[in-house]
Amino acid sequence: MADYKIAVLPGDGIGQEVTAQAQAVLEAAGGRFGVSFEFSEALAGGSAYDATGEPLPADTINLCRASDAVLFGAVGGPKWDGLSRAERPEYAILTLRQEFNLFANLRPAVMFDPLVDASSLKADVVRGLDLLVVREGVGGIYFGQPRGIEQVSADEERAIDTMVYSTPEIRRIVRVGFEMAALRGKKLASVDKENVLDNSRLWRRVAEEVAKDFPDIALSHVLVDNAAMQLIRDPLQFDVIVTENMFGDILSDAASMLTGSIGMLGSASLNEKGFGIYEPVHGTAPDIAGQDKANPIAAIMSAAMLCRYTLKRTDIAEAIEAAVSKALEEGLRTPDIHTPGMKLVGCVEMGECVKRHAGG
Repeated sequence: MADYKIAVLPGDGIGQEVTAQAQAVLEAAGGRFGVSFEFSEALAGGSAYDATGEPLPADTINLCRASDAVLFGAVGGPKWDGLSRAERPEYAILTLRQEFNLFANLRPAVMFDPLVDASSLKADVVRGLDLLVVREGVGGIYFGQPRGIEQVSADEERAIDTMVYSTPEIRRIVRVGFEMAALRGKKLASVDKENVLDNSRLWRRVAEEVAKDFPDIALSHVLVDNAAMQLIRDPLQFDVIVTENMFGDILSDAASMLTGSIGMLGSASLNEKGFGIYEPVHGTAPDIAGQDKANPIAAIMSAAMLCRYTLKRTDIAEAIEAAVSKALEEGLRTPDIHTPGMKLVGCVEMGECVKRHAGG
């Protein structure tokens, strides 16, 4: 019997390519430590809609519920842009977050030293970067009610999106931010828009209350527009950032580009029991899908996070992370991070190199 059951939802576009490499690396790293995995694949996103008429079939939800963790690819693409909100591929990941109460979205941004020249910023600005964005994942404007587009008159429509947060929702995600900071540099930046939004005024008050339980953590409050500017100006000042859903979505994508490519960053979405869905931050990239040009490192790093946060196997996680570093040190580069003098490789070759190192 396998030690762990992993649900694999490759999704659409390059999600199918990068997930295959992450799965292979996870299996190789596990074998190094005598750990076995049982992988079960299911449909999600556009591929699920094409096959079943819905982006997240009940069978997929049931498989996730019967698994220890979920390895997710990416969903969406122009092919499905004309569908209603409930039919769109992206609805699959939103539904999974709600179904399993995956309120804590962890998005690390780590600069591998061999890639400092791949960043669009100067090397001395990004060298040594290691920050974590803790994003609230099941509330805020993405889920608030009322929402929709209504007809006001014959020639006018009105769109409504509602940002809603309660004290318990804020408290639990801010607490995760403090807990992550306690394991790292003991510094937490809480990002809000307190000067404009009532949501943020409540957020800041709750953050101050939670801070009393963590007297050794330095808490700062940063307005979201300033946070975006500071990420570009001096990203090394940050260790852990905690923020609400939409702000976290935007800031974590901005942070990903500091590392040279959005194809480098994985993420975790966790509930209070530690169950999680692990996925690369990037999308389906339909323009390069099926061409062996995708960067699998974000998916591979997501697999490392799966081991660290849900399985509590830090040894396997560190082996995977070290394997990625070794592949980069050897000069392998997918197109998104390629610089002159480095070896240009595809998704499969990069994955195989990491797999070889991960297996020891």
